[in-house]
Amino acid sequence: MENLNPEKLNVEFRQGVTTEEPIINRRYTLTHSDITAELFLTIGLEYAYDKINMIMRDEVLGEWRDNNGRTYLYIYVYVNGQFGSIAAEIRNMIFRRELPLALEAIRYGDREFFEAHPELDDAAIWVHFDSTTPQYDKFEYWGTPKDYK
Repeated sequence: MENLNPEKLNVEFRQGVTTEEPIINRRYTLTHSDITAELFLTIGLEYAYDKINMIMRDEVLGEWRDNNGRTYLYIYVYVNGQFGSIAAEIRNMIFRRELPLALEAIRYGDREFFEAHPELDDAAIWVHFDSTTPQYDKFEYWGTPKDYK
């Protein structure tokens, strides 16, 4: 995994979202370009489905959720469904290798939000690796946003 290059991160805020609000239902869509190595972070009330390559499905999705008064960051990656188990193994390995960079991009790209809500730097990050292959279908704790500063 490489470190985040802020010059290669493009951030877009969609309607209904500011640099500081809302917390709950604030959604992140992180995509990238294999050609330029640029990252594209869209922050909105909905996921930016218009930015997702529906063939590759290599985006990282995230949203702030609340569970009994505890706010956490839920992250979703699509390991496989239409892809076979060999592809699932490769995609799982790539997502796990690149996820720290993705989390760093979200933390950096939305840094004003974290400055406005410093308590969220200590919120749990839960990642759902979605797969039809049971060994890759996981729900895991990945630390806190401050781990990716």
